[in-house]
Amino acid sequence: MSASVTGVESFAESLTMHLDRVTRRRRHLGPPQVLVRAPGVEFSYGSRGTPFHGASVGKAATAALVMQQADEGALSLGSRARDLLPAGTLDGLFILDGVDRAHEVTVEQLLTHTSGVADYFEGRTTSGPRMVELITAEPDHLWEPADLVEFTRTRQRPVGRPGERFAYSDTGYILLGLLVEHVTGRAFHEVLHERIFRPLGMRDSFLMFRSEPDAGPRALAPLHLGRVEASRFRSLSCDWAGGGIVSTLDDLARFSEALHGGELVSAASLAEMARMRNRFRRGILYGAGLMEVRFEGFFPLLRGLPRPVGHIGILGTHMYFDPVNRAHIVMNFGGTREMVRSVQTLIRIERHLTSGS
Repeated sequence: MSASVTGVESFAESLTMHLDRVTRRRRHLGPPQVLVRAPGVEFSYGSRGTPFHGASVGKAATAALVMQQADEGALSLGSRARDLLPAGTLDGLFILDGVDRAHEVTVEQLLTHTSGVADYFEGRTTSGPRMVELITAEPDHLWEPADLVEFTRTRQRPVGRPGERFAYSDTGYILLGLLVEHVTGRAFHEVLHERIFRPLGMRDSFLMFRSEPDAGPRALAPLHLGRVEASRFRSLSCDWAGGGIVSTLDDLARFSEALHGGELVSAASLAEMARMRNRFRRGILYGAGLMEVRFEGFFPLLRGLPRPVGHIGILGTHMYFDPVNRAHIVMNFGGTREMVRSVQTLIRIERHLTSGS
């Protein structure tokens, strides 16, 4: 994008007008939080400093911690997950047609959602309500990581053999969080702070219900599950290593800059994270803890736009790096019904960045 004053002003004016319209349509949800940072561009909208629930954007941080362990030689992508977890962790999770295939599961399969393990968050259950229903039905329930694994073990079935197909699984990322704990000998939230938050100066970031931000606690942005405001529900503890990070626009932009700038993992590890292997949904591919947006998959006339790499979350949360415009884009729309509006905003941002106006 051209960094001319005219171009930057046009970009800010047009995007502000768009977001003003979005805010009016959102009514009680209020303004979304948006940050775009690129050479010659620094645009923000909404409450820039208010922390918000990152949802599955946090999977990129979990994947980065795993890849750090790979860089240090503690594991490889081909390592058997069973060898890196406490004994019995995988029991009952991978029994398919009477055969236990836990010994086949690799670190890479967990990172890429191809292990075959069910998804405790949105997946089908064999009995009782799904987790997404329990969050609002039991708002005071504090979920421990072991509880989440047990939920899948006792109420769900595998969706396939290890390596057989892609099936998005929050359970897989809980297992990766437990793996990080076992390999490092530290609690997951401690590793997050020691290896990512503090080195990068992410002073407003923390793991909900597990730690506190170095800058001190502050009120969180609203979070709507359907029509229910749930930002302080203890039941959100079910996210943990699958998306329990609370952060700000600037902190997540800093994380994106560090990840893609080679500060967190090696070039080889970043390449593995960003090597797209499977289709997440139309217009979005999945690698190993990172997604790539291909806008032409949404609509053919969008062909030619950059392909930003990062992650999205169920609350209309986004964190991307656009390598063409060298732009870092972070957004929080704060609701499970806001994904369409958030993606429309991402398209508008990329169009303006690419056109230079």
